[in-house]
Amino acid sequence: MSTQPKVRTCLWFDKNGKEAVDFYVSLLPDSYIETNFTPEQSGPPLIVEFTLAGAPYMILNGGPMFKHTPAASISVLTKDQAETDRLWNALVADGGEESMCAWCVDRFGVSWQIIPERLPQLLQSDDKAAAGRAQQAMMQMKKIDIAALEAAFRG
Repeated sequence: MSTQPKVRTCLWFDKNGKEAVDFYVSLLPDSYIETNFTPEQSGPPLIVEFTLAGAPYMILNGGPMFKHTPAASISVLTKDQAETDRLWNALVADGGEESMCAWCVDRFGVSWQIIPERLPQLLQSDDKAAAGRAQQAMMQMKKIDIAALEAAFRG
């Protein structure tokens, strides 16, 4: 019986995919490199399979033909502001970029959503007016500020 996952998200890189994987697995618990396939001894790995917070991924160093786009992103649900801040700051450091509403792009060009677990709770509240205020607050943020969301929710 195979332990390989049936479905695995593949991220296309030019040459620095292994560097990205090393960075990604350092960010989240339950993350590790599974396999490296390096057909040319002196070159970068062609394929690296890894697990990121329990989810299977792979990178393919396929060349410069394709670029990353925000149409595909890695979404991380964070427990609290400390975890949100730690991940956000690591991802935007060294050439990453902030975007709006919990989105950022890391230095490798991969888009991420860093979402505190409190955000969907507030947005899905039965109190539609309060949820609307929280949503309006979120729309003004780059990195999500949980205390500011809570304050907006309370009115």
